[in-house]
Amino acid sequence: MNEKILFTVNGKKVAVNADPDTPLLYVLRNNLGLKGTKFGCGDGLCGACSVILDGRAIFSCDTPVWSVEEKYVQTIEGISSDSVPHPLQTALIEEQAGQCGYCLAGIVVRIKALYDESPNASREEIFAALERNLCRCGTQPRILRAIEKYASATGARA
Repeated sequence: MNEKILFTVNGKKVAVNADPDTPLLYVLRNNLGLKGTKFGCGDGLCGACSVILDGRAIFSCDTPVWSVEEKYVQTIEGISSDSVPHPLQTALIEEQAGQCGYCLAGIVVRIKALYDESPNASREEIFAALERNLCRCGTQPRILRAIEKYASATGARA
């Protein structure tokens, strides 16, 4: 049975009619047209579906939409501003960190959440934050180089 669920996505208040147990990922992609958040495994194991919920990175594929009622969700589409890439996205592009790029949306939001909470995150904290984000192309060294470049450019310690 569908219910009206209210929450904020990327600064915009939304109301969706959905079964409360529908995964947030499906609501973002199918109801709201936000296709940047990817379906990977559907079990909260790969990180492709990562979004920020009230400042904390979560897996949207195993988060029921009822649990985001009256909360703030930020997707990859909400990371950049006015079509200008976020500095982390710029660093990833400059380092050619993505091969297929499927994992990068989840990685970007997870690292943004980390640096929002801990601007001087250590290398070990970066590794811990990304532990459950898979990159099947094997570009992790380039991804880490880009994160370090971003941290250096913003004055943070990586």
